[in-house]
Amino acid sequence: MPAERLLPTTEAKDLVDLAREIARDELAPHAAEYEEAERFPREQFRLLGKSGLLGLPYSERWGGGEVPYEVYLQALEEIAAAWMSVGVGLSVHTMSCFALAHHGTDAQRDRWLPGMLDGDLLGGYALSEPHAGSDAAALSTRARRDGDVYRVDGTKAWITHAGQADFYTTMVRTSEADISCLLIDGATPGLSAGKPERKMGLTGSTTAQLRFDDARVEADRLIGEEGQGLKIALSSLSSGRLGIAACAVGLAQAALDEAVTYAKGRSQFGKPIIDFQGVEFLLADMAAAVETSRAMYLDAARRRDRGLPFRRQASIAKLTATDAAMKVTTDAVQVLGGAGYTKDFPVERYMREAKVPQIFEGTNQIQRMVIARELREM
Repeated sequence: MPAERLLPTTEAKDLVDLAREIARDELAPHAAEYEEAERFPREQFRLLGKSGLLGLPYSERWGGGEVPYEVYLQALEEIAAAWMSVGVGLSVHTMSCFALAHHGTDAQRDRWLPGMLDGDLLGGYALSEPHAGSDAAALSTRARRDGDVYRVDGTKAWITHAGQADFYTTMVRTSEADISCLLIDGATPGLSAGKPERKMGLTGSTTAQLRFDDARVEADRLIGEEGQGLKIALSSLSSGRLGIAACAVGLAQAALDEAVTYAKGRSQFGKPIIDFQGVEFLLADMAAAVETSRAMYLDAARRRDRGLPFRRQASIAKLTATDAAMKVTTDAVQVLGGAGYTKDFPVERYMREAKVPQIFEGTNQIQRMVIARELREM
């Protein structure tokens, strides 16, 4: 059943209702087919763009919705509940727009941001490398200034939308001491994508390496100043972690809904299995985990909307929500029993999809480190 929403305005409620309607009518009917075929849902991202859902937290001046983050995240949750690959893709795209929206010049935003927010351009976020995942400061992809261009060499790894995106917000080393941010066109000569990773879940979402071989990037695509890249990356990740938390809650809600529906309809020993204490307690714990996780991401989002520090709360929300999604989806399979282990029901896919949110945007072990460091500084 749809989650009860406590939204600040009628307009916000209408927006989340629109996201729920699109998710129900345009996304959910295709999810299983696309995931089975490992087919990338580009047309669905265009639909989200034309519906005004691809740039919700950004300024109306450049085509965004300019809504509070708590509203954007609840719309994102609805989309992820219908199709996790699209939800994660929307979260990644939103994070890919962050650097330009918050650190670019007005001229840069006028040039690129409208297309990024209206569905014409899809983004990727290129930070991780084969030997620099959680250790972002250790990245080795180089960008050497050569007149009016940067010449980029190196490899990025685990890039969502690699080979599909139209632009990549890319962190590069511009000197031994400096990490900088480049907004790189996906059609740049010398830029190529590797073979897609063979994943256990989110198979409709392409993940691959990005390879730069003397790729020439115009110098006016530098976002911020040289040396600001790590700061930009970390601030992007704090907001991005809230997106992943919302996606995880959506996935867990979908699994809970499926488990409740099955438990009401499946009878054993003359009564629905939902009437057995072993099942009803399991469902109650699942519901508690979903609603607790939702409350955590909304609390962090409201802090962000008020301009308060929220980095610790974002890490707590990401940690809480993704761990909960893994448990809730596993328990959903248990409620369905043998049926849950088959592809005739979506909970086996939900369970496979729940694993990677515990890993990307900083593993949950990294989230614990972030939380602990923030506590030390209090």
